[in-house]
Amino acid sequence: MAAINICLLSTIAISLALLSSFAHASDPSPLQDFCVAVNDSNAAVFVNGKICKDPKMVTAEDFFFAGLNKPGDTSNAVGSKVTPVNVNQLPGLNTLGVSLVRIDYAPYGLNPPHTHPRATEILVVVEGTLYVGFVTSNPADATQKNKLFTKTLYPGDVFVFPEGLIHFQFNTGKTNAVAFAGLSSQNPGVITVANAVFGSDPPISRDVLTKAFQVDANVVKYLQGQFWMNNN
Repeated sequence: MAAINICLLSTIAISLALLSSFAHASDPSPLQDFCVAVNDSNAAVFVNGKICKDPKMVTAEDFFFAGLNKPGDTSNAVGSKVTPVNVNQLPGLNTLGVSLVRIDYAPYGLNPPHTHPRATEILVVVEGTLYVGFVTSNPADATQKNKLFTKTLYPGDVFVFPEGLIHFQFNTGKTNAVAFAGLSSQNPGVITVANAVFGSDPPISRDVLTKAFQVDANVVKYLQGQFWMNNN
């Protein structure tokens, strides 16, 4: 157990260190030492990001989060749970351009195809075996297809998912898996493809989806009738 904890801490540190070199890619650089976020419910105005707490009122607790040692509940349809630590959980991250997640996977659990519109992600496996991959954006040559890049990862392995591209992780093992990922934004956002397309409110027109996916309207009706759960 001690060895696992040491591995966990070191891999998180490596992930964040690597992120620091490209954290400016999405979020603007800070103009002061820190800008601890004010809770949106207490903000008089809304801005692109979060407004700053009075520096004289800032404490060490604003830069602290506890709980990533606790496994997430994977008893859901996809068999995974993402525990985020972004500016909404850790206000001291405001303007710093980084965030972190812990991802737990049940045996054969999946973190479904999704994108982060504002961040590159670098993932390290701590426990188990993961089949991971991402798909490129539409190629300029219309005769070519979107390219898939995949890899099977083991404890200590690292993989990067470029900003905005659809990606996934699947636990191919018979035991639980755990990974940590750093992201190059204080608020990377997540769009789970199936949820967004078939579970939006209000729903996307079935005429649009039958045309887009070239399937029968009954297939779209069935998919829109499913419960599209959020594993975040």
